[in-house]
Amino acid sequence: MARTPGQAARRDPDWEGVRLHVVSGKGGTGKTTVAAALALALAAEGRRTLLIEVEGRQGIAELFGIAALPYEERRIASVTPAQLGLPAVPAGSAGSAGSATGGGEVHALAIDTEQALLEYLDMFYKLGRAGKALQKVGFVDFATTIAPGVRDVLLTGKACEAARRKGPDGRRRYDAVVMDAPPTGRITRFLNVNSEVAGLARFGPIHTQAQAVMRVLKSPETAVHLVTLLEEMPVQETVDGFAELREAGLPTGGVLVNMVRPPVLDAAAVAAVDGDHREEVALALGEAGLGGRSRKPETVRAAVEPLLDPLLEQAREHAERVELEREQRADLQRLKLPTYELPLLGEGVDLGGLYRLAGELKRQGAA
Repeated sequence: MARTPGQAARRDPDWEGVRLHVVSGKGGTGKTTVAAALALALAAEGRRTLLIEVEGRQGIAELFGIAALPYEERRIASVTPAQLGLPAVPAGSAGSAGSATGGGEVHALAIDTEQALLEYLDMFYKLGRAGKALQKVGFVDFATTIAPGVRDVLLTGKACEAARRKGPDGRRRYDAVVMDAPPTGRITRFLNVNSEVAGLARFGPIHTQAQAVMRVLKSPETAVHLVTLLEEMPVQETVDGFAELREAGLPTGGVLVNMVRPPVLDAAAVAAVDGDHREEVALALGEAGLGGRSRKPETVRAAVEPLLDPLLEQAREHAERVELEREQRADLQRLKLPTYELPLLGEGVDLGGLYRLAGELKRQGAA
């Protein structure tokens, strides 16, 4: 069942125990925005999250209004429940240890494939300076562009390493990792590439690394969420995407419906659109004072006449959209997965809007 925007009551989170949240979606659905909002929501109440970008677009930096991210983890935001429009966490309760106000931190990492490969070579093959020599002769570009799956192995491996990493005190470095992943059309292959590599490399560091990554990706500690809009093509791609994930044995997460527009007409008004209501609308416009000060029926009618056709056309278009969205919601409900709805922000998504979306996700139980 969908959780709708603006619900006052706050739900318990649906994804307790999940440490790696993979966020994908069809292009244009706002998956980077939703991934960032999810990272903020997960960080509230004294937690620390890592938001990872893998496509090299610097979308995270743009959203948070900061300089381009280097290949290193750095803190980009602090968040408290109050900033998300939520009550503060009572002292002593779970998740309140981050600060006196229950605040948490969001860190970010833009993975550089070239640097990740050098890091990998040094870690498993102790190449050191030799790795940098390979970089100079172009081997790194060759390996990440031509060698099948190498790039995706590096990206997924880095995310899984961050999700498993522990600090000197033995505790996990991050409470949750959110990956802004490739689009829905290739998400299953992107996440499952380690299985292919493990099948080709029967032994050695590559085999061991691939097996370790797949254990994380296919474990209950991972959830793959898909972002969609209430439109036919994004919904169909979401339905197909979840089917592919299930077939590959990858853990399905929730459906994140973005840019949901509020209903303008109630159900009765939508149902009445097909009738002939021209005279009723004209009378209502006149009673609302749109005919000017004159009370003469012919003067009032002449004033409101130019408004009738545009208003009735807008009502018909709205009714068609409401019906289309109803059909798309029904298709998503058949997935039988937790579904969350985020409102369309008419003014665009600035930093304040990002925190608002995070609050919606928190209220609806996505974090």
